Amino acid sequence: MAQKSGHSLRPKEARFSSTGLQENVGGLLAYSLVFISGFVLLMVEKENDYIRFHAMQAIVVFASFFVFGMTVNLIPIIGPMIALFTVPVALALWVLLMIKAYKGERFHLSGLGKVAEFQLKQMK
Repeated sequence: MAQKSGHSLRPKEARFSSTGLQENVGGLLAYSLVFISGFVLLMVEKENDYIRFHAMQAIVVFASFFVFGMTVNLIPIIGPMIALFTVPVALALWVLLMIKAYKGERFHLSGLGKVAEFQLKQMK
């Protein structure tokens, strides 16, 4: 089989975490139960920065959605309508983040991804 100069035709090797999960599977699982799975993976994964990042980002993003939804619901009449519109946004973001994590991308949401990185650095 021909090989291009400087490039291997072999697929990228799977990297595993201290929990035995492949990186991409761990990243996907971090978002699976929104911020709950993020907390669990952040507690059990001690070494793999990729999985820890996605776990922290899941916590930051979906806890923010939760707090926003609870706060907006306190506004009479229009609050529940605003909260209702956040559900499809949160769902689309949830699916996008799981896909990106499974593909092996360290996908940062603009502001919240930076918060997640900062929090991880503070934990070290």
